[in-house]
Amino acid sequence: MANDAVVGKALRVIPARRGGEADPVGARLAAYTEEVVAAVDDTLVDFLATEIDALAAIDSSAGGFATTARDSVLAGGKRLRPTFAYWGWRGVVGGAEPLPPVLPALAALELLHAFALTHDDVMDSSATRRGRPTAHVAVAAQHAAAGRRGDSGKFGENVAVLVGDLCLVWADRLLAQAVLPPARLLEVRHCYDQMRVETVAGQYLDVLGESDPTNWSVERALQVARYKTASYTVRWPLLFGARLAGVVADSPLIAAYDRYGQAIGEAFQLCDDLLGVYGDPATTGKPAGDDLRTGKPTVLLMLARTLADPTQRQALDQVGAGAEDWEVKRLAEVVAETGAVEQVEQMISDRVDEALTALDVPSIDDTARTALAGLAAVATHRRA
Repeated sequence: MANDAVVGKALRVIPARRGGEADPVGARLAAYTEEVVAAVDDTLVDFLATEIDALAAIDSSAGGFATTARDSVLAGGKRLRPTFAYWGWRGVVGGAEPLPPVLPALAALELLHAFALTHDDVMDSSATRRGRPTAHVAVAAQHAAAGRRGDSGKFGENVAVLVGDLCLVWADRLLAQAVLPPARLLEVRHCYDQMRVETVAGQYLDVLGESDPTNWSVERALQVARYKTASYTVRWPLLFGARLAGVVADSPLIAAYDRYGQAIGEAFQLCDDLLGVYGDPATTGKPAGDDLRTGKPTVLLMLARTLADPTQRQALDQVGAGAEDWEVKRLAEVVAETGAVEQVEQMISDRVDEALTALDVPSIDDTARTALAGLAAVATHRRA
Protein backbone atom coordinates (compact mmCIF):
# COMPACT_ATOMS: atom_id res chain seq x y z
CA MET A 1 0.00 0.00 0.00
CA ALA A 2 1.28 3.51 -0.84
CA ASN A 3 2.33 5.81 1.95
CA ASP A 4 -0.49 7.92 3.28
CA ALA A 5 -0.96 11.48 2.03
CA VAL A 6 -0.33 12.73 5.55
CA VAL A 7 3.38 12.12 4.95
CA GLY A 8 3.60 14.50 2.03
CA LYS A 9 1.49 17.10 3.76
CA ALA A 10 3.63 17.04 6.86
CA LEU A 11 6.77 17.39 4.79
CA ARG A 12 5.36 20.40 2.96
CA VAL A 13 4.59 22.04 6.28
CA ILE A 14 8.15 21.44 7.52
CA PRO A 15 10.48 21.17 4.52
CA ALA A 16 13.54 18.97 4.52
CA ARG A 17 15.61 21.77 2.94
CA ARG A 18 16.15 25.28 4.23
CA GLY A 19 17.83 28.13 2.38
CA GLY A 20 19.28 25.73 -0.20
CA GLU A 21 20.94 23.63 2.49
CA ALA A 22 19.72 20.33 3.88
CA ASP A 23 17.68 20.80 7.05
CA PRO A 24 18.57 17.87 9.34
CA VAL A 25 15.36 18.19 11.36
CA GLY A 26 13.19 18.18 8.24
CA ALA A 27 15.13 15.27 6.79
CA ARG A 28 14.71 13.24 9.97
CA LEU A 29 11.01 14.09 10.02
CA ALA A 30 10.65 12.81 6.46
CA ALA A 31 12.52 9.61 7.18
CA TYR A 32 10.76 8.83 10.44
CA THR A 33 7.25 9.59 9.16
CA GLU A 34 7.69 7.61 5.97
CA GLU A 35 9.08 4.75 8.03
CA VAL A 36 6.16 4.56 10.40
CA VAL A 37 3.40 4.81 7.78
CA ALA A 38 4.98 2.13 5.58
CA ALA A 39 5.77 -0.07 8.57
CA VAL A 40 2.23 0.18 9.98
CA ASP A 41 0.79 -0.78 6.59
CA ASP A 42 3.15 -3.74 6.27
CA THR A 43 2.35 -4.87 9.81
CA LEU A 44 -1.39 -4.74 9.11
CA VAL A 45 -1.08 -6.61 5.82
CA ASP A 46 0.92 -9.44 7.39
CA PHE A 47 -1.24 -9.67 10.49
CA LEU A 48 -4.51 -9.67 8.56
CA ALA A 49 -3.32 -12.32 6.11
CA THR A 50 -2.71 -14.69 9.02
CA GLU A 51 -6.07 -13.88 10.61
CA ILE A 52 -7.96 -14.41 7.35
CA ASP A 53 -6.33 -17.79 6.87
CA ALA A 54 -7.35 -18.81 10.40
CA LEU A 55 -10.99 -17.88 9.81
CA ALA A 56 -11.03 -19.49 6.37
CA ALA A 57 -9.95 -22.73 8.04
CA ILE A 58 -13.20 -22.64 10.03
CA ASP A 59 -15.34 -22.08 6.94
CA SER A 60 -14.73 -20.53 3.54
CA SER A 61 -17.55 -18.04 4.11
CA ALA A 62 -15.88 -16.94 7.37
CA GLY A 63 -12.76 -16.28 5.33
CA GLY A 64 -14.80 -14.10 3.00
CA PHE A 65 -16.23 -12.25 5.99
CA ALA A 66 -12.71 -11.68 7.32
CA THR A 67 -11.66 -10.37 3.92
CA THR A 68 -14.46 -7.80 4.11
CA ALA A 69 -13.09 -6.72 7.49
CA ARG A 70 -9.55 -6.54 6.08
CA ASP A 71 -10.76 -4.33 3.23
CA SER A 72 -12.35 -1.97 5.73
CA VAL A 73 -8.98 -1.61 7.47
CA LEU A 74 -6.80 -1.23 4.39
CA ALA A 75 -9.09 0.96 2.26
CA GLY A 76 -7.06 4.14 2.52
CA GLY A 77 -7.17 6.48 5.51
CA LYS A 78 -4.77 9.00 6.96
CA ARG A 79 -3.04 6.71 9.49
CA LEU A 80 -3.16 9.70 11.83
CA ARG A 81 -3.63 7.69 15.02
CA PRO A 82 -0.52 5.52 14.70
CA THR A 83 1.37 8.58 13.42
CA PHE A 84 0.48 10.60 16.52
CA ALA A 85 1.27 7.61 18.73
CA TYR A 86 4.60 7.20 16.97
CA TRP A 87 5.61 10.80 17.57
CA GLY A 88 4.41 10.54 21.16
CA TRP A 89 6.82 7.63 21.52
CA ARG A 90 9.66 9.28 19.58
CA GLY A 91 9.19 12.42 21.65
CA VAL A 92 10.42 10.39 24.63
CA VAL A 93 12.95 7.94 23.18
CA GLY A 94 14.53 10.14 20.51
CA GLY A 95 15.82 8.84 17.19
CA ALA A 96 17.95 5.86 18.18
CA GLU A 97 15.32 3.46 19.55
CA PRO A 98 14.31 0.69 17.06
CA LEU A 99 10.73 0.77 15.82
CA PRO A 100 9.78 -2.95 15.42
CA PRO A 101 9.09 -3.73 19.12
CA VAL A 102 6.30 -1.12 19.29
CA LEU A 103 4.96 -1.52 15.74
CA PRO A 104 2.14 -3.94 16.67
CA ALA A 105 0.84 -1.44 19.21
CA LEU A 106 0.89 1.41 16.70
CA ALA A 107 -0.85 -0.67 14.03
CA ALA A 108 -3.49 -1.80 16.53
CA LEU A 109 -4.80 1.77 16.60
CA GLU A 110 -5.81 1.45 12.94
CA LEU A 111 -7.84 -1.65 13.77
CA LEU A 112 -9.52 0.25 16.60
CA HIS A 113 -10.25 3.04 14.13
CA ALA A 114 -11.79 0.58 11.65
CA PHE A 115 -14.04 -0.75 14.42
CA ALA A 116 -15.27 2.75 15.25
CA LEU A 117 -15.81 3.79 11.62
CA THR A 118 -17.69 0.65 10.66
CA HIS A 119 -20.12 0.94 13.56
CA ASP A 120 -20.44 4.71 13.06
CA ASP A 121 -21.39 4.20 9.40
CA VAL A 122 -24.17 1.82 10.41
CA MET A 123 -25.49 4.23 13.05
CA ASP A 124 -25.38 7.16 10.61
CA SER A 125 -26.72 5.14 7.65
CA SER A 126 -23.73 6.41 5.66
CA ALA A 127 -23.55 5.17 2.07
CA THR A 128 -19.92 5.99 1.32
CA ARG A 129 -16.62 6.20 3.15
CA ARG A 130 -13.34 7.29 1.49
CA GLY A 131 -15.11 7.35 -1.85
CA ARG A 132 -16.23 3.71 -1.63
CA PRO A 133 -19.43 2.01 -0.42
CA THR A 134 -19.45 1.54 3.33
CA ALA A 135 -19.19 -2.01 4.65
CA HIS A 136 -22.90 -2.42 5.32
CA VAL A 137 -23.83 -1.08 1.88
CA ALA A 138 -21.29 -3.29 0.08
CA VAL A 139 -22.40 -6.42 1.94
CA ALA A 140 -26.06 -5.62 1.31
CA ALA A 141 -25.35 -5.37 -2.42
CA GLN A 142 -23.60 -8.76 -2.34
CA HIS A 143 -26.58 -10.27 -0.52
CA ALA A 144 -29.02 -8.91 -3.07
CA ALA A 145 -26.87 -10.00 -6.04
CA ALA A 146 -26.66 -13.55 -4.65
CA GLY A 147 -30.46 -13.74 -4.33
CA ARG A 148 -30.35 -14.75 -0.68
CA ARG A 149 -33.37 -14.77 1.61
CA GLY A 150 -34.23 -11.87 3.87
CA ASP A 151 -33.77 -8.14 3.83
CA SER A 152 -30.45 -7.24 2.18
CA GLY A 153 -30.12 -3.96 4.10
CA LYS A 154 -30.61 -5.65 7.44
CA PHE A 155 -28.14 -8.37 6.50
CA GLY A 156 -25.57 -5.76 5.52
CA GLU A 157 -25.96 -3.93 8.83
CA ASN A 158 -25.67 -7.15 10.83
CA VAL A 159 -22.48 -8.17 9.05
CA ALA A 160 -21.00 -4.67 9.38
CA VAL A 161 -21.54 -4.76 13.15
CA LEU A 162 -19.67 -8.07 13.21
CA VAL A 163 -16.92 -6.59 11.03
CA GLY A 164 -16.47 -3.84 13.60
CA ASP A 165 -16.47 -6.36 16.44
CA LEU A 166 -13.85 -8.44 14.67
CA CYS A 167 -11.62 -5.40 14.14
CA LEU A 168 -11.86 -4.63 17.86
CA VAL A 169 -10.76 -8.17 18.73
CA TRP A 170 -7.99 -7.99 16.16
CA ALA A 171 -6.77 -4.74 17.73
CA ASP A 172 -6.46 -6.47 21.11
CA ARG A 173 -4.64 -9.39 19.58
CA LEU A 174 -2.17 -7.21 17.67
CA LEU A 175 -1.51 -4.96 20.66
CA ALA A 176 -0.50 -8.04 22.67
CA GLN A 177 2.29 -8.70 20.14
CA ALA A 178 4.22 -5.55 21.16
CA VAL A 179 7.61 -6.51 22.60
CA LEU A 180 7.59 -4.67 25.92
CA PRO A 181 8.29 -5.51 29.56
CA PRO A 182 5.10 -7.00 31.05
CA ALA A 183 4.60 -4.16 33.54
CA ARG A 184 4.89 -1.56 30.78
CA LEU A 185 2.55 -3.45 28.48
CA LEU A 186 0.02 -3.45 31.32
CA GLU A 187 0.32 0.35 31.60
CA VAL A 188 -0.10 0.64 27.84
CA ARG A 189 -3.19 -1.53 28.08
CA HIS A 190 -4.71 0.69 30.79
CA CYS A 191 -4.20 3.69 28.49
CA TYR A 192 -5.68 1.82 25.54
CA ASP A 193 -8.74 0.74 27.54
CA GLN A 194 -9.43 4.29 28.70
CA MET A 195 -9.19 5.48 25.11
CA ARG A 196 -11.81 2.90 24.10
CA VAL A 197 -14.14 3.77 26.97
CA GLU A 198 -14.04 7.48 26.13
CA THR A 199 -14.58 6.77 22.43
CA VAL A 200 -17.72 4.75 23.18
CA ALA A 201 -18.94 7.44 25.58
CA GLY A 202 -18.45 10.08 22.89
CA GLN A 203 -20.29 7.97 20.34
CA TYR A 204 -23.19 7.54 22.75
CA LEU A 205 -23.36 11.31 23.27
CA ASP A 206 -23.36 11.74 19.49
CA VAL A 207 -26.32 9.36 19.13
CA LEU A 208 -28.10 11.05 22.03
CA GLY A 209 -27.62 14.49 20.49
CA GLU A 210 -29.14 13.39 17.19
CA SER A 211 -32.22 12.18 19.04
CA ASP A 212 -32.86 15.54 20.72
CA PRO A 213 -31.03 18.29 18.79
CA THR A 214 -33.30 21.11 19.92
CA ASN A 215 -32.16 20.60 23.52
CA TRP A 216 -28.47 20.31 22.60
CA SER A 217 -25.93 23.13 22.96
CA VAL A 218 -22.59 24.31 21.64
CA GLU A 219 -20.86 23.09 24.80
CA ARG A 220 -22.54 19.70 24.51
CA ALA A 221 -21.46 19.46 20.88
CA LEU A 222 -17.91 20.30 21.94
CA GLN A 223 -18.11 17.55 24.52
CA VAL A 224 -18.99 15.08 21.77
CA ALA A 225 -16.02 16.32 19.73
CA ARG A 226 -13.78 16.00 22.79
CA TYR A 227 -14.65 12.37 23.49
CA LYS A 228 -15.79 10.90 20.19
CA THR A 229 -12.95 12.33 18.08
CA ALA A 230 -10.23 14.14 20.05
CA SER A 231 -9.92 11.36 22.59
CA TYR A 232 -8.92 8.59 20.19
CA THR A 233 -7.59 10.59 17.24
CA VAL A 234 -4.89 12.69 18.90
CA ARG A 235 -4.93 12.90 22.69
CA TRP A 236 -4.90 9.24 23.70
CA PRO A 237 -2.68 8.10 20.80
CA LEU A 238 -0.04 10.59 22.00
CA LEU A 239 -0.40 9.41 25.59
CA PHE A 240 -0.38 5.82 24.32
CA GLY A 241 2.94 6.51 22.59
CA ALA A 242 4.38 8.00 25.78
CA ARG A 243 3.28 4.92 27.73
CA LEU A 244 4.99 2.71 25.13
CA ALA A 245 8.16 4.60 26.04
CA GLY A 246 7.61 4.05 29.76
CA VAL A 247 6.69 7.60 30.79
CA VAL A 248 4.95 7.90 34.17
CA ALA A 249 1.55 9.55 34.48
CA ASP A 250 2.68 12.64 36.40
CA SER A 251 5.43 13.61 33.93
CA PRO A 252 5.44 17.19 32.51
CA LEU A 253 5.60 15.57 29.08
CA ILE A 254 2.29 13.78 29.74
CA ALA A 255 0.71 17.12 30.67
CA ALA A 256 2.05 18.67 27.45
CA TYR A 257 0.74 15.82 25.31
CA ASP A 258 -2.62 15.99 27.07
CA ARG A 259 -2.96 19.71 26.39
CA TYR A 260 -1.77 19.46 22.79
CA GLY A 261 -3.85 16.36 22.08
CA GLN A 262 -7.12 17.76 23.32
CA ALA A 263 -6.64 21.03 21.44
CA ILE A 264 -5.71 19.44 18.11
CA GLY A 265 -8.27 16.66 18.51
CA GLU A 266 -11.07 19.19 18.97
CA ALA A 267 -9.76 21.28 16.08
CA PHE A 268 -9.71 18.13 13.92
CA GLN A 269 -13.42 17.53 14.60
CA LEU A 270 -14.28 21.19 14.03
CA CYS A 271 -12.56 20.90 10.66
CA ASP A 272 -14.66 17.79 9.99
CA ASP A 273 -17.80 19.78 10.81
CA LEU A 274 -16.88 22.30 8.11
CA LEU A 275 -15.98 19.60 5.59
CA GLY A 276 -19.29 17.84 6.27
CA VAL A 277 -21.09 20.91 4.95
CA TYR A 278 -18.65 22.59 2.56
CA GLY A 279 -16.22 19.81 1.56
CA ASP A 280 -15.87 18.52 -1.98
CA PRO A 281 -17.27 14.94 -2.08
CA ALA A 282 -14.66 14.02 -4.70
CA THR A 283 -11.99 14.80 -2.10
CA THR A 284 -13.68 13.87 1.18
CA GLY A 285 -15.13 10.60 -0.16
CA LYS A 286 -18.45 11.40 1.52
CA PRO A 287 -21.57 13.25 0.31
CA ALA A 288 -21.71 16.93 1.25
CA GLY A 289 -24.59 18.16 3.34
CA ASP A 290 -25.51 15.00 5.22
CA ASP A 291 -25.17 16.82 8.54
CA LEU A 292 -27.63 19.43 7.25
CA ARG A 293 -30.12 16.82 6.04
CA THR A 294 -30.12 15.00 9.36
CA GLY A 295 -29.84 18.10 11.54
CA LYS A 296 -26.81 16.56 13.27
CA PRO A 297 -26.03 18.83 16.24
CA THR A 298 -22.40 19.64 15.39
CA VAL A 299 -20.65 22.65 16.87
CA LEU A 300 -21.08 24.41 13.51
CA LEU A 301 -24.85 23.89 13.40
CA MET A 302 -25.33 24.62 17.09
CA LEU A 303 -23.48 27.90 16.65
CA ALA A 304 -25.57 28.69 13.57
CA ARG A 305 -28.77 28.17 15.56
CA THR A 306 -27.46 30.37 18.36
CA LEU A 307 -26.49 33.18 15.98
CA ALA A 308 -29.44 32.90 13.57
CA ASP A 309 -32.14 35.53 13.24
CA PRO A 310 -35.78 34.27 13.16
CA THR A 311 -35.81 33.84 9.38
CA GLN A 312 -32.53 31.96 9.38
CA ARG A 313 -33.65 29.76 12.26
CA GLN A 314 -36.83 28.87 10.38
CA ALA A 315 -34.71 27.80 7.40
CA LEU A 316 -32.44 25.74 9.66
CA ASP A 317 -35.46 23.95 11.10
CA GLN A 318 -37.11 23.08 7.79
CA VAL A 319 -34.63 21.03 5.78
CA GLY A 320 -34.82 17.30 6.42
CA ALA A 321 -33.75 13.92 5.08
CA GLY A 322 -35.76 14.32 1.87
CA ALA A 323 -34.29 17.70 0.99
CA GLU A 324 -33.26 18.40 -2.59
CA ASP A 325 -29.63 19.25 -3.32
CA TRP A 326 -30.50 22.89 -4.00
CA GLU A 327 -32.21 23.15 -0.60
CA VAL A 328 -29.13 21.76 1.14
CA LYS A 329 -26.92 24.18 -0.79
CA ARG A 330 -29.11 27.09 0.27
CA LEU A 331 -29.03 25.91 3.88
CA ALA A 332 -25.23 25.84 3.76
CA GLU A 333 -25.37 29.47 2.65
CA VAL A 334 -27.66 30.28 5.57
CA VAL A 335 -25.22 28.69 8.02
CA ALA A 336 -22.43 30.85 6.60
CA GLU A 337 -24.58 33.97 6.74
CA THR A 338 -25.08 33.52 10.49
CA GLY A 339 -21.33 33.93 11.05
CA ALA A 340 -20.97 30.39 12.41
CA VAL A 341 -18.32 29.42 9.86
CA GLU A 342 -16.06 32.29 10.89
CA GLN A 343 -16.49 31.41 14.55
CA VAL A 344 -15.59 27.76 13.94
CA GLU A 345 -12.54 28.80 11.93
CA GLN A 346 -11.45 31.02 14.83
CA MET A 347 -11.99 28.16 17.28
CA ILE A 348 -9.73 25.98 15.14
CA SER A 349 -7.05 28.67 15.02
CA ASP A 350 -7.22 29.22 18.79
CA ARG A 351 -6.80 25.51 19.44
CA VAL A 352 -3.82 25.24 17.13
CA ASP A 353 -2.18 28.12 19.01
CA GLU A 354 -2.92 26.38 22.31
CA ALA A 355 -1.41 23.13 21.04
CA LEU A 356 1.79 24.75 19.79
CA THR A 357 2.24 26.51 23.12
CA ALA A 358 1.83 23.16 24.88
CA LEU A 359 4.82 21.76 22.97
CA ASP A 360 7.18 24.27 24.57
CA VAL A 361 8.56 21.88 27.17
CA PRO A 362 12.22 20.78 27.22
CA SER A 363 11.46 17.08 27.75
CA ILE A 364 10.10 16.56 24.20
CA ASP A 365 12.66 15.47 21.60
CA ASP A 366 13.29 18.33 19.13
CA THR A 367 12.46 16.32 16.03
CA ALA A 368 9.20 15.12 17.58
CA ARG A 369 8.30 18.67 18.59
CA THR A 370 8.81 19.80 14.99
CA ALA A 371 6.78 16.88 13.67
CA LEU A 372 3.90 17.53 16.05
CA ALA A 373 3.85 21.19 15.02
CA GLY A 374 3.59 20.07 11.41
CA LEU A 375 0.90 17.53 12.19
CA ALA A 376 -1.12 20.24 13.92
CA ALA A 377 -1.31 21.98 10.55
CA VAL A 378 -1.97 18.73 8.65
CA ALA A 379 -4.87 17.79 10.94
CA THR A 380 -6.57 21.18 10.78
CA HIS A 381 -5.86 22.53 7.28
CA ARG A 382 -7.18 19.76 5.08
CA ARG A 383 -9.74 19.02 2.42
CA ALA A 384 -10.57 15.47 3.49
